[in-house]
Amino acid sequence: MNPAARRWSVLVLCTVSLLGAVGTSSSATSDGSAGARLVTDREAERWKPDMRRALKYANDRAGDVSFSVVDVRHHLHQRSGYSEANMASTFKVMLMVAYLRQGSVKNRGLNDYDRGLIQPMIRRSDNTTATRIRDMLGRGPIERLADLADMRSFEWNSIWGLCRTTSRDQAFFLHNLERYVPDRHWDFARKELASITPSQRWGIGQVDVRGWHLYFKGGWGSGIGAVNHQNVLLTKDGRKIGMSVLTEDSPSHAYGTVTLEGVFQRLLHSLPR
Repeated sequence: MNPAARRWSVLVLCTVSLLGAVGTSSSATSDGSAGARLVTDREAERWKPDMRRALKYANDRAGDVSFSVVDVRHHLHQRSGYSEANMASTFKVMLMVAYLRQGSVKNRGLNDYDRGLIQPMIRRSDNTTATRIRDMLGRGPIERLADLADMRSFEWNSIWGLCRTTSRDQAFFLHNLERYVPDRHWDFARKELASITPSQRWGIGQVDVRGWHLYFKGGWGSGIGAVNHQNVLLTKDGRKIGMSVLTEDSPSHAYGTVTLEGVFQRLLHSLPR
């Protein structure tokens, strides 16, 4: 190759390389971060729970297992989503929301008395404060909240832990939770659901959801596995996922918590981080 041809070849190769680099940069944006974010956004919009894995796992577990997921597009995915179960301490989220919606509370700041009732009830699942709030509210505000949230299967019981629900109702309730909490109390409500005491952070609390904000409440019976439930809200960049897994008749409480973790782990297997 003569010197002129060699110089022309080098010039063409350099130009092609430069154009390739420019093309890559523009698709990812100048610093690369926005391009990566766009990919994540598209993945989040397309995301669906891994029902196949979760169903296979649940089918192999002892006891009754029902679960529902409302994804970022508001689509419902479920296994026995209309099967009813006693709510146990998951009912305490309804108590908190109904308390915050009271006419005497919703338009003012919360005081130490309010926080002294709600925080123990949510963070460490205190039953005494739950019963006190139930006695203050009575049946009406709870049933009105259930109607507002379109809980099609909610059944009141004067023993609050025996109120009945379905995973379908609770997944939608958590997915849309912000609608039912007065605006001025929303930050408080979600902080409580993000501050569950470490000893009660089993199930979903052991699943890797990095990149998402996790809010949840569990419910269990007397520690014998009769009831192990968790209702969950995940949020990220304005997107939200509502989830509920209800288990009954597990061989033990420890077994039930493993079932919860296993179902959530599989449902969220492909969750974009």
